[in-house]
This record gives sequence, C-alpha cells and structure tokens, in this order.
Amino acid sequence: MSGDLSETRPVTAFREFATGAGLLGRGLGLVLRSPRLLLLGLLPALLSGVLYIVGLVFLVRYLPELSAQATWFADDWFADDWAAWLRGTIRVIGGIAVLGFGLLLSVLTFTAVTLLIGDPFYEKISELVEDRFGGVPDAVDVGLLRSLRRSLVDSLKLVGISILVAIPLFLLGLIPVVGQTVVPVLAGAAGGWLLALELTGVPFQRRGQRLRHRRVALAGNKPLTLGFGAAVFATFLVPLGAVFLMPAAIAGATLLARRSLNKPITITTTASL
Repeated sequence: MSGDLSETRPVTAFREFATGAGLLGRGLGLVLRSPRLLLLGLLPALLSGVLYIVGLVFLVRYLPELSAQATWFADDWFADDWAAWLRGTIRVIGGIAVLGFGLLLSVLTFTAVTLLIGDPFYEKISELVEDRFGGVPDAVDVGLLRSLRRSLVDSLKLVGISILVAIPLFLLGLIPVVGQTVVPVLAGAAGGWLLALELTGVPFQRRGQRLRHRRVALAGNKPLTLGFGAAVFATFLVPLGAVFLMPAAIAGATLLARRSLNKPITITTTASL
C-alpha cells in the first residue's frame, strides 16, 4: 500500500505542475479571442518594457566594470602573471552572476511595476475571465484608489522579498559550477513563486483577500502554483516575452486563483472575452 502511495504522489505532483504551466497557455488563448482587449493589456507592458530595456542596455554596457567590482578579491588572490587566466575566469563568472542578478530583478520588479501602471486594464481582463468561468458571486468592490493603494503596498512587499531572495542567489552565482547549474533552478523556483503571488493579486482582491491570503491559498497546491510561475518566469526571460505575454499571464493567474480557491472552472455561455 505504501508503495502505491509513493508512486501516486510524484505522479500527482507532476500532473499538477504541468496543469499549472498549461494555465499560461489557456490564458493566452483567452486573450487572443479579443484583440482589442489584448492591445489594451499590452500598453502598460510596452511602457514598462521600454524603461527596462534601457536599464538592461546600461547594465550590459557597464558589465565589465560591475564584474570587476563584484570580484575585487581576484586582484589580491591572483596578482601574479601566471594566474591571470584564473583572474579572467573569475571575472567572467562574476559578469554572468551580475547579469543573472539583473535579469532576475528585472523579471520580478517588471511585473510589479507593470501591474501598477496597468491596474485598470488588467482588472478588466481578469474580470472578463472570471465572468467566462462563472463569475464571482461574492465579489468585493474595492474602488480604484483603494485598489491602487493596496496594489502598491503589496508590490513593495514583494519587491523587497525579491531583493532579499536575489542577493543570496547572486552570491551563490559567483561559485563556479554551482552558480551555473544549481542557481538557475533555484532562481526559477523562487522567481516563479513570487510571480504567481504578484499576478494573482487582482482576482484575490476581487474576493476581498490580501497578500497573506494569497500565500496561504497558493501554498495549498504548490506544484500547481510553481508550474504556472515557472512557465511565466521562463517566458518572461525571453526578449520582449514579458511585454507580449503580460495579458495572458493575468488571465492565467485568474484561472490559478480560481483553482487555488476551489472554484470550479466551468465555462458559461453568457460571457465572452
């Protein structure tokens, strides 16, 4: 009997992870049915995208200097000429770690900034997805200003957590081999979890629930949450992926919230996107 349970649990966890990842694709399918709504959802992401692209260009431009500052110890440890190749190797590893740190922060903070800029647009996308799958009978009308204030507070909390998570990952990234193998996996898991928390803010607010409620609800099915978050994280790393897939991520996050709160995803015929 115990052998059957040990085999069933991994299969179930993997199935839930795959289902979570598939929610992003379902969200994309939903928003593609309404090109006008898709374009409205792209506007805030495009604005944020321009700002972050400029920031990343500056990061790449000054990457050698930043890498040298991050690996300052290499000058003392390998000062002899014969060890110049070691110093160069550490510089390259340091550059990769700095770039990875910048990319991780940009993915996480991009979502928070874009959600603040496009709160009314993403609220509409999420609402239409909810209506298509049965609506929210006990929906809470928070109001625009109050919603923005709550979103700002929650986003600042998540950005702070993101920085605290990124710092040790950056330091681990300086370790040869570990920084190029283990750290990306850890970054994907941590980043995916934080993205899921950020993106589900709108549907949880509609139910009168805050960040602390999100953490509990999403933790109730971690494979499902990590599957969705990892899929979003991976696509957001693709150039311009975060810009073009933000509306789909909002729609998918709404479906994730419904599943996490045990709301059946049953399509109704009265609402459409």
